[in-house]
Amino acid sequence: MLQSEINYPTEYSTEVRNSTAEIYKGVSKIIPEVEWPFHAPLIHEILKLKQERNITILTHNYQTPEIFHCVSDIVGDSLKLAYEARDSSADTIILCGVHFMAETAKILSPNKTVLIPDDRAGCSLAESITAKDVRLLKEKYPGVPVVTYVNTSADVKAETDVCCTSGNAKHVVESLNSDTVIFLPDEYLAKNIAAQTKVKIISWKGRCEVHERFTAQEILSYKKQHKNIVVLAHPECSPEVVAVSDFTGSTSGMSNYVKDNQPQKVIMVTECSMSDNVAIENPKVEFVRPCNLCPHMKRITLKKIYDAIRFNQHEVSVKPEIIDKARLSIDRMLEIGRK
Repeated sequence: MLQSEINYPTEYSTEVRNSTAEIYKGVSKIIPEVEWPFHAPLIHEILKLKQERNITILTHNYQTPEIFHCVSDIVGDSLKLAYEARDSSADTIILCGVHFMAETAKILSPNKTVLIPDDRAGCSLAESITAKDVRLLKEKYPGVPVVTYVNTSADVKAETDVCCTSGNAKHVVESLNSDTVIFLPDEYLAKNIAAQTKVKIISWKGRCEVHERFTAQEILSYKKQHKNIVVLAHPECSPEVVAVSDFTGSTSGMSNYVKDNQPQKVIMVTECSMSDNVAIENPKVEFVRPCNLCPHMKRITLKKIYDAIRFNQHEVSVKPEIIDKARLSIDRMLEIGRK
């Protein structure tokens, strides 16, 4: 059914206003009051339906505030969402993120229904490499362990020794006790990890289309304009950007840095919505936003979440033989954990 044919809840009734009043207080710094009556009816219905149907909504840090703060049960980076997918007691998981995240949830919870609000929500990194590419690399470098960033398809994970996230990549690489590893597919993350370890890294040419757009010149310009600003960069950024930043870490790492250190003014060199979500939780910190949006993450909307719940649509499936192999690499990552 086309979205234009669906009757969405639009009435900002007294019931809707009262039931969402506390939620709005939490996001009022970011969402203008004039916009709330357009979000609230959908938020009200989503919260009601997910409780009736035993649905858990897992949401990545890059989702917009009306999703991240208003309808989600669990929020976090890829590693946290993987843990939560594995441990969830819900009948259905809705993954508000991109497709590889939903596949990971399905791999870890094969008996649950996993839905993604828009099945076109892809990832430039995941699309940069195939399972065949990994097999050819293993033939070229026999016996060298393969570490694969979680931002990959289930087929690629099935060819992998162990997965990692940006939050535990160095820890995973060094846990293998090998002098050389194949690290896939993010070229910049591989270079940034190589600069921190004695392990030789054999990398791929994948890049995140959001983080590769940031430049060192841009960051230096912000630092010149804003005295004493603290720059936090995601390790998917280029080594040149990392070199002029004050801290480099995963989305959770950056969020925790702000929470723990409360800098007066900060730049988060990552996807734009991340700053909005962290700003809500840290009202005393001023955020300067060098805004690069992820077009894939932004495919997820309240309307599409509502559709996924109502029509049980965009179910994610992974072949059983792929689940069995891919789960090994993800389980190894979860055993190693976060460093």
